[in-house]
Amino acid sequence: MAFENYTIKDIARALNLSPSTVSRALRDSYEISTETKQIVLAYAEKINYRANPIARSLKERKSYSIGIIVSEIANNFFSQVIDGIESVAYSKNYQVVISQTHESAERERLNVEHLYSRSTDGLLMALSAETSDCSYLESLMDKGFPIVFFDRVPAQIRSHKVIADNKQGGYDAVNYLSKKGCKKIAHVTGAKKLSITKERLEGYKMGLLAHNLDFNPALVKYCEYGGLHQDELEKVVMELRDQDYDGIFISGDKLTTGYLQAMNEQDSHKLDHIAIAGFTNSKVVNIFSPTITAIRQPAFDMGQRAAELLIQQIESKQADTDFQTVVLPTTLIERK
Repeated sequence: MAFENYTIKDIARALNLSPSTVSRALRDSYEISTETKQIVLAYAEKINYRANPIARSLKERKSYSIGIIVSEIANNFFSQVIDGIESVAYSKNYQVVISQTHESAERERLNVEHLYSRSTDGLLMALSAETSDCSYLESLMDKGFPIVFFDRVPAQIRSHKVIADNKQGGYDAVNYLSKKGCKKIAHVTGAKKLSITKERLEGYKMGLLAHNLDFNPALVKYCEYGGLHQDELEKVVMELRDQDYDGIFISGDKLTTGYLQAMNEQDSHKLDHIAIAGFTNSKVVNIFSPTITAIRQPAFDMGQRAAELLIQQIESKQADTDFQTVVLPTTLIERK
């Protein structure tokens, strides 16, 4: 059965209105009265009218699509951020196109170039672990291409950024571990160059200082790919074996699960004697063994806020120079 393709002109002709009035009514414009909107929407529903996105994009020179670039969609945190982005994008009639970098700077650049060449209206990005050169992103922004960064953000680029309060989250984790009696707290974290690594490490140091605990660089272990490769965590567990630590602050979802797996394989008898706190947005953290006190990020809210800032930028008639850095609070969830 073929579907009839009704147009705005067909609706206008049937209701004896101008096409521009119908168009504005369908977009819920303030210029059109409530009564006229109700008439237009009722008729559009009756004939099962669907807007033609191709015609709309050609007319307005917009694709009504936004790109999302993350390291890994399967990561609990990023999947929740994407849910938040989609909730805003779809309410504004934008489609989303999602790409993964798997922590590769080269793949990240290819994804950006592909989305830009496909006339995507803007990008939402969390930088890969390998990324150090952001000059090509600055070049695109200088051309008027909107980019909003979230979670892993570049310090050198002036743009909208949405992050969690990583420093406070790190402090809260160490504060919790210290109050549980831990005297020697290790820290497992991601790539040194990432903003989240630097901020969480700073919070870790603040927590140690607040409880008069010494900072020992040998207790800080970096995983340059954020636990994407399990051998990173196996190496960390081996290196920490002789440190006799009694608490550990872990800086991400993959790192947490990877650490537990490596410990179960190498030093399972020690797990009952180590208190664990870390950043994780896993929905099943309560079944982890041993129990983990979670530092949760407001991932959904982060996605919503980033999408709102991007769409505002896309739809603004003037270049945005008043950039915001939005900092959202973290939450410590204690497990008994």
